[in-house]
Amino acid sequence: MSTQAPTATATATVSSVTRSSTPLSTTRSLLTCAVVASPLWAVVSLTQAATRQGFDITRHPLSALSNGSLGWLQITNFLLAGTLLVLGASGLRRALRGTPGGTWAPRLVRIGGIGMIAAGAFVMDPVDGFPAGAPSAEAATLTWHSYAHFAAGSVTFTSLIAACYVLGRHFGRAGNRRYALASRVAGTALLIGNGWAMSGGRAGTLTLAVGAVTAMLWISVVARRSRRGI
Repeated sequence: MSTQAPTATATATVSSVTRSSTPLSTTRSLLTCAVVASPLWAVVSLTQAATRQGFDITRHPLSALSNGSLGWLQITNFLLAGTLLVLGASGLRRALRGTPGGTWAPRLVRIGGIGMIAAGAFVMDPVDGFPAGAPSAEAATLTWHSYAHFAAGSVTFTSLIAACYVLGRHFGRAGNRRYALASRVAGTALLIGNGWAMSGGRAGTLTLAVGAVTAMLWISVVARRSRRGI
């Protein structure tokens, strides 16, 4: 019995399938990073907000959780979620390539992820009695790393707001009115929440938390939808 050698055509076909499936697998993996990033950050942050002694989400920003003996949890949370967003942005770039907003939405998500990494690296000062033993009044002079944290936060929030609005345009041009509206609502939630907090509004830290979680989770929803469409 003789064994027939693979033909050139069969070999080329197998090679072509391997090459085409690898990028798709990589894109799915990258999009998974974006899917996971926001729920992870939200769950870890809100669990700490509900359980850490002395923390009051109506008075303390979620960033304040980076202080104290358990501060490493929130620092790690920022660093990990930011890294996942940066990776996930590459998946969004591949999935949205050639579509309206397909260039800028991933770029803005990536900038937001970099901002989160910086927010984790630079810890804000203790605030309003948290953690336990911290002065109840705000310090007259902030430390340099607190200023750096606020700058990183501003970059993150601005990028996420813009990303949501760009995605609103993307879905609007595609005729998906439901996703277009949801994108704009998510961006507006963060815009209003951050604006209210910056103006010193009552429970501003709560409105900021709601806005940030809403916008971030929407990015995850879009990434999941893109992943399912591949």
